[in-house]
Amino acid sequence: MGFRRSPAFTLNPSDKLKFVHPFTNFSLSIYFEFHPLYQLQFAHFQSPSYLCSFKSTNMQILKNQPLQPYNTFGIRATARHFVEVHSEHELRQALQSGIQPIFILGGGSNILLTRDFEGLVVKNDMLGKEIIDINDHQAIVRIGAGENWHQAVLWTLAQNLGGLENLSLIPGTVGASPMQNIGAYGVEIKDVFHHLEAMERATGAIHTFDKAACQFGYRESIFKKALKEQYVITQVYFQLTTQNHNINTSYGAIQEVLKQQGIQQPAIHDVSRAVIAIRSSKLPNPAQIGNAGSFFKNPEIPQTQFDVLKQHFSTIPAFPGEGGGVKVPAGWLIEQCGWKGVRRGDAGCYDKQALVLVNYGNASGGEIWQLAMDIAESVKEKFGIQLAAEVNVV
Repeated sequence: MGFRRSPAFTLNPSDKLKFVHPFTNFSLSIYFEFHPLYQLQFAHFQSPSYLCSFKSTNMQILKNQPLQPYNTFGIRATARHFVEVHSEHELRQALQSGIQPIFILGGGSNILLTRDFEGLVVKNDMLGKEIIDINDHQAIVRIGAGENWHQAVLWTLAQNLGGLENLSLIPGTVGASPMQNIGAYGVEIKDVFHHLEAMERATGAIHTFDKAACQFGYRESIFKKALKEQYVITQVYFQLTTQNHNINTSYGAIQEVLKQQGIQQPAIHDVSRAVIAIRSSKLPNPAQIGNAGSFFKNPEIPQTQFDVLKQHFSTIPAFPGEGGGVKVPAGWLIEQCGWKGVRRGDAGCYDKQALVLVNYGNASGGEIWQLAMDIAESVKEKFGIQLAAEVNVV
């Protein structure tokens, strides 16, 4: 049975609804009592045999909420106010609560909390995955911003849709993916992005952003620059392939892993499994060791600067940058400065990947940030290259 939904409406305390059966004219009136922390929202449907359905939503703003379960670094911090939102309606309510400042939280996998947050933390839990358009060559899928990224990738693979397999096992949520323009093993979000929907914080209006409007760069987008803290991403749309998939195995150790597995003509599922194996071997599981993945961006420097460095450091690796320069792996720079495996109390530089800073248990955000600044300073002194954090520091 198909339903056509009219705009949602909200009842006030003591309101009455009257339901009338379309054939028997049997009527039923219902009165509602409201708890201060609950709001009952109704959506009106029309069909030949079904007149109305409704759902209740519970959006409760909590006080002094511990944030340790909500950040993969496992940092102990507290939000003065905290709320989980599951719909645009709830998000709009949270944004109009009057509590300031507001911090939008996704999977907590790309943040370092250095203090308690005195405003309102809004946890984006808007879910949903669906194919909205499909033909012989491609499909457009819509995924809610609160969906777990890796689970969303696995879902597209289960539909035999290609494009996201190289981005398997990246922590975080779907909503953060275009904000960061996440990338791995030769693929970035901008390569498979179609458009997104985002709510303007000031007005609650929903706006659509296509690829050009997002102004994607290396781990950057307009939502981290000109429109920072002005919008909340609610839905992301990806353009994926249904057949003749573009199998990208040229980056990193993917080909080596596939060879070890005896796979000569890999499919998208093979690439995903190879990426998962590589990431699992190099990166610590946040459930076991607190971390946020790569802490620093790979710096891009001018070709002339790289040529000079090459004369002094003959083994320095590099690959083409997006701005016409040369991109140098930050992990290599950090390791050359002797930081790999270094531990200060419970703050450390991971012994299997120098690009990852870790919390071995009870490190504070300030301790990890101080370690990061010391690492960046030593790289600057040795190579003349300034590292920039990929992780958002709060």
